[in-house]
Amino acid sequence: MLSEQPTTSQDRLVVALVTDALAPFNKGGKEVRHHALSQRMSAHAVDVDVYTMRWWPGPRTSALGPVGLHAMSPFVPLYSGSRRSIRQAVVFALACFRMLTKRFDVLEGDAIPFLPLFPLRMVATLRRKPLVVTWHEVWGPAYWREYLGRLGVIAAWCERLAVSLPDHIIAASEGTAERLREISRGRALITVVPNGVDAEEIAAAPRAAGTVDLLCVGRLLEHKKVDVVIDVVARLRDQGRNVSLTVIGKGPEQPALEARVQRLGLGDRVELVGALEDRLDVLAAMKSASVLAFPTEREGFGMVALEALACGTPVVTSDHEDNFARSLVVADVNGYVVPATVDAMTLALTAALDDVDRLSAGALETAGEYSWDALAAQVAKVYRS
Repeated sequence: MLSEQPTTSQDRLVVALVTDALAPFNKGGKEVRHHALSQRMSAHAVDVDVYTMRWWPGPRTSALGPVGLHAMSPFVPLYSGSRRSIRQAVVFALACFRMLTKRFDVLEGDAIPFLPLFPLRMVATLRRKPLVVTWHEVWGPAYWREYLGRLGVIAAWCERLAVSLPDHIIAASEGTAERLREISRGRALITVVPNGVDAEEIAAAPRAAGTVDLLCVGRLLEHKKVDVVIDVVARLRDQGRNVSLTVIGKGPEQPALEARVQRLGLGDRVELVGALEDRLDVLAAMKSASVLAFPTEREGFGMVALEALACGTPVVTSDHEDNFARSLVVADVNGYVVPATVDAMTLALTAALDDVDRLSAGALETAGEYSWDALAAQVAKVYRS
């Protein structure tokens, strides 16, 4: 919780993390990242208070381990249909002005969504405190136009302007950092701190009962391209190969995917199980799967891919320029990186299934380079800089 006395550089540092969603209330890459890092900050003399929407019942102030939780806005659903809710972003951005009365040494914002960064910049300036922002991915003009149509032009301009707001940016991947440097013309102060894995948590997860050949995990959105994996299963069936697929997650594409499974007659090979509430159940499913099929065309880092690698599960992902999970995969070492087409994915997934043991060893070796404890130390260093 927040200290009653001002802090100094010799005392514990108080960081106010402002984010609209966090684990365990919402499942996603950014939520897992914030939860993992904030829980470890106390070991680095940093006290974290999270200011968010009211995800929990009861008092507006609560705690999650050593982290203080503060509801500074009512809960508004993150999505409206298949898109991020503009109303939610506006409501949460307006609530950010409440940070003017809070006590902190460092104000940290979250670039998903980036609209709240504008009031947070005003708060940081008026309070004479540094603003640090974690940037997970950069969309750019082309994708904004695809996502919002004519409004995408305004959104892309706001994104470009938002990059100039922080005093220090923490980028979740080198690819994201490169795009931020391009937008800021090299003026932004950027430190790359990737996502990580909790080796103890993964070791504690048992293998799920039974086995599955292919696994998809994530929110069921169009750009995740789960439909491609379903078509791969149909292609392999037609070639005389019996391959099973389990899909974990929920989202607006779920009805269309279920209809696709039935239309292709894959009810005995493909199972959509929805979202799993317990993270250990997700990790257990990863451990029991032969290969993670991850053909997404947009990923700021790829937490799902990294967790699968840490479970010893090879990953086949797309080579799309907006998919930075591809940087985690070394072809023919821990998986494959190919176009998100049925033809390419069929060949790559077949190759991975035929060589699971060797690729699994490579997956474990790759994951060993990403430790939340070491990454927390890097983030604490940014706070104190």
